[in-house]
Amino acid sequence: MGNITKRLAVLGSTGSIGQQTLEVVRALPHRLHIVGLVGGKNVNLLAKQIKEFKPRFVYCHDRKALARLVNANYKFLPPEDIARHPQVDVAVIATSGSSGLSPALAAVKASKNVALANKESLVMAGEIITNEAKLNGALILPIDSEHSAIWQCLKGEMQPAAKLILTASGGPFLHYSPAELNEVTVEQALKHPSWQMGRRVTIDSATLMNKGFEVIEAHWLFNMPFDNIKVLIHPQSIIHSMVEFIDGSIKAQLSCPDMRLPIQCALTYPERLPNPKLPRLDWSLINNLTFEPPDFNTFPCLKLAIEAGRKGGTYPAVLCAADEVAVELFLSQRIKFTEIANLIEQALELHQPIPYPTLDEIIAADAWARQKVLQMASGDKPC
Repeated sequence: MGNITKRLAVLGSTGSIGQQTLEVVRALPHRLHIVGLVGGKNVNLLAKQIKEFKPRFVYCHDRKALARLVNANYKFLPPEDIARHPQVDVAVIATSGSSGLSPALAAVKASKNVALANKESLVMAGEIITNEAKLNGALILPIDSEHSAIWQCLKGEMQPAAKLILTASGGPFLHYSPAELNEVTVEQALKHPSWQMGRRVTIDSATLMNKGFEVIEAHWLFNMPFDNIKVLIHPQSIIHSMVEFIDGSIKAQLSCPDMRLPIQCALTYPERLPNPKLPRLDWSLINNLTFEPPDFNTFPCLKLAIEAGRKGGTYPAVLCAADEVAVELFLSQRIKFTEIANLIEQALELHQPIPYPTLDEIIAADAWARQKVLQMASGDKPC
């Protein structure tokens, strides 16, 4: 292949996935180079990243605050312009929520490969983004550990998969009763047993909404019917997903639960590179690998997500937006843990769907759902 250095733009560089992406870049400086950084609210961290990686292009919401902290020679550009810039080879979309949609679309339209960690992009507009990627010869390289596992299992196969099996740890509330779930605190919900993630994604993992999003993503990424995508609870988080083929053979991808591995797989594709910073499995410490089907009574968000994915249209956009607002309400202790699913379900029931939406209609559905959930949470009667 030759030692080609890839030029990266990391959108969401101050978040959990963004910071782990930069850890991979630090470990492989001869092969990965940062040319763009897009940060969130943590301007202090972004300023440190700019000083270290010296990107040519930068964006954050508070431009003046950033300018006070760092006096570097960079160009301030909108996220979409950074994602599609000619000097960018791979756009890493690691932002949380619907903010990743527009940059992801801009990147694939500009024929850029996209290392995608942002779930909402494909959940809300999977058909639009995957079609644009095909039209423009862009690759969508999955960063989610589950989709990366499927992607790795499919490499070298001449025939498509017959079934995809997504694994889930089950989060911290795997065998909780409805009464116990009703009393869950924010602190409990933020203690994930396997993964280190941002606050929003950690709560989505606790409700299993995260897994529902991943089912919808897998549908678009791998062109797989919903009936052929299964979810299996696997608390050890060693098998990250499995692929079943037409002859009944099953391939699985196994590794320590560390997001840096799927991140590196996406960034260095089609190569695998040695990285001494990545942990290795110690088989002498692994006593058993267990599996069980998900309980939809315990995890109603998973059922809501799969149903929204099947219905399609603007339902997935409403699902994403309603979840984003409901999770924020829970994190700010304005609603109970069990009310997250209740608010999402009500929003989906009240929604007037559009079957084949444009991007503008998807964004409008997103805005409607946000307003509706806030209205319902404040005690206003839904209409």
